[in-house]
Amino acid sequence: MSSLKARLHALGLLATAAELDDLVALATKKRWGPQQLLQHVVDVEEKDRARRGLDRRRSRSRLERFEPMADFDWNWPTKIERPLVESVVRLDSLESARNVVLVAPQGLGKTMIAQNIAHQAILAGHGVLFLSAAQLLLDLAAQESARALDRRLRYYAKIGLLIIDEIGFLAFDNRNADLLFQVVSRRYEKKSLVLTTNLAFRDWPTIFPNATCATALIDRVVHHADVIPIEGESWRAREAEQSAKDRRAKKKKSEVHTET
Repeated sequence: MSSLKARLHALGLLATAAELDDLVALATKKRWGPQQLLQHVVDVEEKDRARRGLDRRRSRSRLERFEPMADFDWNWPTKIERPLVESVVRLDSLESARNVVLVAPQGLGKTMIAQNIAHQAILAGHGVLFLSAAQLLLDLAAQESARALDRRLRYYAKIGLLIIDEIGFLAFDNRNADLLFQVVSRRYEKKSLVLTTNLAFRDWPTIFPNATCATALIDRVVHHADVIPIEGESWRAREAEQSAKDRRAKKKKSEVHTET
């Protein structure tokens, strides 16, 4: 039996090899014929490969823990296009290689929405990579030769869904602006791109070396894109304010209790 397990494992039938003893016992108990046994083996292997594929996509995506859209407070933003947000989370933009741009100040959930898009794409079987603009540019700038840089750019170009978070938090020099432009250009009209930014497009020239560079990048990003502006006060600021109120109330209650 151990030899058979090893041979099954070598053939890539990992689930069958791991469950061989139970499989033999089950087949004997149910008096399966050859076709029923093979059907069960196929079912087991398909489920196992789907699970391992999902695990690989999750690991490679760099997607960290996030809150699901069920926890999103739609009533908090003063402006948000809910049908459009729900559409992009359903991946309606992905099949047509459309981009998604989430534009909002800090603390209004744009990263949360982008993370949910990433999660749904992973579940749907797409390769996904979620990283900040700073992480992307640090990686590209670290390449030590033109050949290595080109290989890395091709890697970013072929990912099924690339999500670049936090564009606008740092200014770009000429080198980084060129690298970001190359990533966007190589994906243009081929693969979907999701961007989050705290700046309206009219303000992008403030973080790029020159207005021409910003205009060229914006042109390729928005040509086939769903642009989703979100307006309102920061959730984090609201939560911080509420937390401070709770602490003050607790302190006051404690002081009253001590006096009595």
